[in-house]
Amino acid sequence: MGDNEKINREALAPREYGESLELGIEFTTTEEIEVPEKLIDQVIGQEHAVEVIKTAANQKRHVLLIGEPGTGKSMLGQAMAELLPTETLEDILVFPNPEDENMPRIKTVPACQGRRIVEKYREKAKSQESVKSYILLFVMFTVMLALFIEFSATTLLMGLFVVILTIMALSNMRLKSTVLVPKLLVDNCGRTKAPFIDATGAHAGALLGDVRHDPFQSGGLGTPAHERVEPGMIHRAHKGVLFIDEIATLSLKMQQSLLTAMQEKKFPITGQSEMSSGAMVRTEPVPCDFVLVAAGNLDTVDKMHPALRSRIRGYGYEVYMRTTMPDTIENRRKLVQFVAQEVKRDGKIPHFTKEAVEEIVREAQKRAGRKGHLTLRLRDLGGIVRAAGDIAVKKGKKYVEREDVIEAVKMAKPLEKQLADWYIERKKEYQVIKTEGSEIGRVNGLAVIGEQSGIVLPIEAVVAPAASKEEGKIIVTGKLGEIAKEAVQNVSAIIKRYKGEDISRYDIHVQFLQTYEGVEGDSASISVATAVISALEGIPIRQDVAMTGSLSVRGEVLPIGGATPKIEAAIEAGIKMVIIPKSNEKDVFLSKDKAEKIQIFPVETIDEVLEIALEESEKKRELLRRIRETLPLSL
Repeated sequence: MGDNEKINREALAPREYGESLELGIEFTTTEEIEVPEKLIDQVIGQEHAVEVIKTAANQKRHVLLIGEPGTGKSMLGQAMAELLPTETLEDILVFPNPEDENMPRIKTVPACQGRRIVEKYREKAKSQESVKSYILLFVMFTVMLALFIEFSATTLLMGLFVVILTIMALSNMRLKSTVLVPKLLVDNCGRTKAPFIDATGAHAGALLGDVRHDPFQSGGLGTPAHERVEPGMIHRAHKGVLFIDEIATLSLKMQQSLLTAMQEKKFPITGQSEMSSGAMVRTEPVPCDFVLVAAGNLDTVDKMHPALRSRIRGYGYEVYMRTTMPDTIENRRKLVQFVAQEVKRDGKIPHFTKEAVEEIVREAQKRAGRKGHLTLRLRDLGGIVRAAGDIAVKKGKKYVEREDVIEAVKMAKPLEKQLADWYIERKKEYQVIKTEGSEIGRVNGLAVIGEQSGIVLPIEAVVAPAASKEEGKIIVTGKLGEIAKEAVQNVSAIIKRYKGEDISRYDIHVQFLQTYEGVEGDSASISVATAVISALEGIPIRQDVAMTGSLSVRGEVLPIGGATPKIEAAIEAGIKMVIIPKSNEKDVFLSKDKAEKIQIFPVETIDEVLEIALEESEKKRELLRRIRETLPLSL
């Protein structure tokens, strides 16, 4: 390999927004696109999860959905409720228990019969009330007749005493008769599909049921225990679906109670607060034969109650939700359907033209972050659809056009992107980020905030005599995470290997400038290596170059995530050239105007990085010769 062989290499030509897209379907606007009626047919790109949900609904199995937010977990739960049979729905009533008023009785009846039973008891209570009214009228008439026959103070007092005594007796009868009316806990009358209950973030009383506190507990003024019973979401989900997102946020005690309900298919209701009179009440077991659809991210698996997860795994399915799908004509057609669905679901925005849908698909390509894939973070993509629709409405347009989508992407920037823009502007203003000239030991690294927001990360390195006579140290500052610290240690292995001399006489200081937000990951490895080698050898680094890439101990440049947002951050900072891993070259997706502002150089080894980033000199050529002789860089 000659010294000048790679210096004049051509920069990568990234995929551009301007390319025409084949959507696999002919249409003028999304008005012409048919939206499926069933929710299960509206789920995009999660074919494996859809098959599992269909099987689970048919066999009434529990499901654990693990994946990132916005990938369709709650939609799958709702779709499962549509697939469950509705002919078996039941009403649940709670009756007073004459033997033990603190243990109300539970009865289940077919759907719609619960209302009839309650109405029947109410009619009976009303008839008792009418009898009492007649009795009171009869007593008052008798007293008035007695006064008419013989009016005296004694007769008047006796008459008033009889009337008051009668009223008190009838009031006591009213209390006793009211107790006989049952309470309808769960009413499924009129439902056309199985219940879907979203219990995300529910507290113990809302999830498991509760008994209200009764401040009047004596003198006949108290509310009967059965009337204070309130059903939990597990009971309202009887014969349906109980959906809980971020299930690991439930306390272990609640997860244990949920497990009991799943095993027994019934769970008694009691007061959840020990300070409440409701804690003395405990009903008979209340039916709760539900299908649990639990959701969360990968951390959820570690924080779940082991027995609860074992129950789901043993009597159901675990599904990992995909974040991307292959960029095929069929899947592009599905995204066309997705746009039509979002317009219909929102109901306040106009339909999209074909060119506008193409722009949405391009955004899906970009957000996937992988070559040949489309993103399945459809909630974020739906946000762009709605923002574009709002812009079209504001402009008074009949349809959403391509320029509306482009404007929506700029307007609906996530918080991380807004912070990144502010960060770059502020750092440039105070010259923390430099884009001209060259400096020894200073390099522009690249990083991401969140999912789609890149920032320029200035890194500096200096070499000083070791503070300890025994060994030299690599001292890193800048609020680094564990992975980032380990990546710096890997860099030291390469330096020791190529240097060929004992570097224990030196302390190497590496500073990530003003990274108050913290740094995690190993994508700054080649940046750190370049800065340290520059400081050791005294060779300046070009400041119009930025770089990102992981580095192995053998000197190989490994792939990273977020290539496109990192490059966009470099463009916004005014940088002219970017170095990325060769493995990521097809992941880069830029608009035409941005692609014209940057040169992108894919690299495979650390010597290629140094060849591009370091200023041309005899020392540089000697350094590259030593590195290529020492490190096993043949790939």
